[in-house]
Amino acid sequence: MSLSNKRIMVTGGAGFIGSHLCEELYKKGPEHLLIADDFSLGKEKNLKRLKGKENISIVKLDVSNYSSMLNLLETENIDIIFNLAVIPLPASLTEPKKNIDVNISIVTTLCELLYRSKYNTLIHTSSSEAYGTSVYMNKPMDEKHPTYPTTPYAAGKLACDHIALSYHITFGLDIAIARPFNTYGPRQNEQSYAGVIPLTITRILHSEPPVIHGDGLQTRDYTYVEDIASGISRFFEVKSTRGKIINLASGKEVTIKELIQKIMELMDYNGPITYTPKRPGDVRRHLGDISLAEKIIGYKPSTDLQEGLKKTISWYKQNHAFY
Repeated sequence: MSLSNKRIMVTGGAGFIGSHLCEELYKKGPEHLLIADDFSLGKEKNLKRLKGKENISIVKLDVSNYSSMLNLLETENIDIIFNLAVIPLPASLTEPKKNIDVNISIVTTLCELLYRSKYNTLIHTSSSEAYGTSVYMNKPMDEKHPTYPTTPYAAGKLACDHIALSYHITFGLDIAIARPFNTYGPRQNEQSYAGVIPLTITRILHSEPPVIHGDGLQTRDYTYVEDIASGISRFFEVKSTRGKIINLASGKEVTIKELIQKIMELMDYNGPITYTPKRPGDVRRHLGDISLAEKIIGYKPSTDLQEGLKKTISWYKQNHAFY
């Protein structure tokens, strides 16, 4: 199945992963690419490579608002929605109810509009946080790993996945779910709700010490954003993704302490590290099994952590003062 000549909508398309996905989708020659974002975290600057190009439109929109989405879909004749609209994990530690309510409302709105035949296919983006901490001994977390979400965000994202699957199972709707592990790279938000990589880079650029929450021995599976975007873009093209949750990751784990030390070395930083108490609900171990993605969509990440960190650091050095 081809994305060529399709009318595509990306929700959360001005965000970190969303903007990279929009660039990937544009390469595939859609008839029209509609980028929707409420710009609460997404930035217009993230879309500068796409703005003004033929067959692209950008709209400011709250995707959780059913009436607004209905009005838009009734005029745009969309074929496929790639959903990346979300309120991120750190926000759930201060406003848990809002985080859960909005994230679930986004997915129920999209599923209901699909049920009402307002578009044809939903590719929804999940989160590896739905798994919680790995309970496997010495092996990666596959899609059969138990789900033990440890934060309100994670619980909400897991609920979103079940809602989407329920619409697929009950009504036979065309739905697939990508479940990325930790993603990093250019344009990742470095201010409010920042991830450890952009936060560490920008702290060093401002001559401030990196911060480790807890002992730093918690592990994550980090994948460069272009590899994640490429993987998500393939979900529509392969029909056997439908009704499935499929991991996207690197298949390699690194401790937070090792990760920060790598960044320090690449940035020639020899100063101290600040240790703080561990964050509420922080998972202890994450390592993704990507064998299902390799089998179904031919997924194979091409950027290793060292190369990806170099590219990311270079980007923040050029952009952080103005971003």
